[in-house]
Amino acid sequence: MYFDWTIILILPGLILGLWAQARVKSTFEKYRKIHTQHGIPSQELVRQMLSRQGVVDIAISPTEGTLSDHYDPSSNTLRLSQGVYGSDSVSAIGIAAHEAGHALQKEQGYGPLVIRSVMVPAVSIGSNLAWPIFMMGIVFSWKPLMYAGIAAFAAAVVFSLITLPVEFDASRRANQMLSESGYFTQEELSGVRKVLNAAALTYVASFISTLMQLLRLILIARRRND
Repeated sequence: MYFDWTIILILPGLILGLWAQARVKSTFEKYRKIHTQHGIPSQELVRQMLSRQGVVDIAISPTEGTLSDHYDPSSNTLRLSQGVYGSDSVSAIGIAAHEAGHALQKEQGYGPLVIRSVMVPAVSIGSNLAWPIFMMGIVFSWKPLMYAGIAAFAAAVVFSLITLPVEFDASRRANQMLSESGYFTQEELSGVRKVLNAAALTYVASFISTLMQLLRLILIARRRND
């Protein structure tokens, strides 16, 4: 029976990803039960904070799902999940402020966000086709197809890498806006940082996972060419 040892390369990213997801959920649940003393709902708070930064034309709406919060730069809409929209918990405030950080990035033309937004269409297609193209190259022993699959996956790695500063910067902006608002205690701000730091680990795990998978594709291709 043939064993492909390169499959071991995906284990670090898989393990880190599972751990990061578990930590995000546990941290979110912990601080979801702690309500801020000011009691301002998340959507109202971020609107106030963005208004102070000169961002007044943004839409804020609820969306289905758990931890499905995201900022859509194409429609300039901040979508908050059911557990965040309308809540004044430490978790909700932190996540909503993070998404507001993305809106502020767009308003100020933050470079990595601009690059990531441009890459989205190509990467979404390429990442889905990378493995099929690569496997066709192996089946038909055609190097150009293998290299095309590797190139498509490499684009996903670059996208994941660019995502890191985008997410870290959004959290930095969130912490700064919340601190400058004067609404929150140091204990509440500390809880926000823990929630955002836990969320940041998921992006680190995603980058490591895609990087290891790219390395695996390269090693498989080299072995086929030997």
